[in-house]
Amino acid sequence: MLRVGLTGGIGSGKSTVAGRLAEHGAYLIDADKIAREVVEPGTEGLAEVRAAFGDEVISDGALDRAKLAGRVFSDQSARDTLNGIVHPRIRARTAELMAAAPADAVVVHDVPLLVEAHLGPVYHLVLVVDAPEDVRVHRVVRYRGMDEADARARVRAQAGEADRRAAADVWLDNSGSPDEVLAAVDALWADRLVRYESNVRLGRRAHYGGPRLVESDPAWPAQARRLRERIALAGGERVRRVDHTGSTSVGGLAAKDVIDLQVTVGSIGDADALAEPLASAGFPRVEGIDRDNPKDHAPDPALWQKRLHSAADPGRPANVHVRVEGTPGWRYALLFPDWLRANPAELAAYEELKRSLSARYRDDEDSDRYTDGKEPWFDDAAVRAGEWAERTGWQPSYAD
Repeated sequence: MLRVGLTGGIGSGKSTVAGRLAEHGAYLIDADKIAREVVEPGTEGLAEVRAAFGDEVISDGALDRAKLAGRVFSDQSARDTLNGIVHPRIRARTAELMAAAPADAVVVHDVPLLVEAHLGPVYHLVLVVDAPEDVRVHRVVRYRGMDEADARARVRAQAGEADRRAAADVWLDNSGSPDEVLAAVDALWADRLVRYESNVRLGRRAHYGGPRLVESDPAWPAQARRLRERIALAGGERVRRVDHTGSTSVGGLAAKDVIDLQVTVGSIGDADALAEPLASAGFPRVEGIDRDNPKDHAPDPALWQKRLHSAADPGRPANVHVRVEGTPGWRYALLFPDWLRANPAELAAYEELKRSLSARYRDDEDSDRYTDGKEPWFDDAAVRAGEWAERTGWQPSYAD
């Protein structure tokens, strides 16, 4: 099962996207629909709302949503009261629907306030539908009959573009014609969602091709943060920290478009215990790789144990290295990016090596040769990085 969170501000056209995904076969869970169900006539939810807000929010035995909205829109205390009544019921009903989904479903959870509620980490992927404010206001006025000032106030009361972009694994621009966004949804379904679901269900990592270098992408840190949050939630108490490591964590450094993350655990037993939670979160274990290459300062291979996971998402390559806190491999993964950032000449030399090897090994089957070609440089660099760490008093910190 693949869990997809779908969100977008009022007037963004989120319902258009949800409808298209449902046409493709997505199992749609509509948070707004559930919110209406839990306060339908005769429900305990409606009785509690009536007790809290009075008969004035009831019309012909049903909830008068416009009057209730008028009460709570600008009153935080009233909103908190309402949320305390409906949110537990919405969560319970959502859990029932999730449990009823087929094992091979692409579950699309349509949640208007996903960003505001910080729900992103519970999904494999977050889709955000957006359009400029004026376009959204125009739609709300035209299709919902809302006053323009009220419509603009509703738009501005929701999460801003920066927060939505930070939460979005996929950004769907719906500022153009309906056909344009529907075509984007069709491509997303075929190229990513269907493949991602089957990879998660089968415990299979995505295939990303050979060692192709790209220029540094300023979006990498935000992408890594979203993955880190999902991993931390999936791993629970066994996960001590999750760091963005490797070349994509070093600004300005050309790299393969693969996010490297390090998960810190207390023991190799904890690393093994994370196999199923990480796989369910979209990061299946890579069998056959259980250690890093030892360096001269710590030659015992047993000190370099780890577990490797790789992303099942065909649209966001990532490797997850699970290492025990305090081991040489754990320390070096944190040290290396800091050392490169602090030493421009070393960074330039490393990039030159990467470009040279990437030009030599271009095919899919060349990935191992590309990696092996860096090892002699890494062996020497480990010595220089260790000397720098001792000289500067370096201590591990979050790489991003």
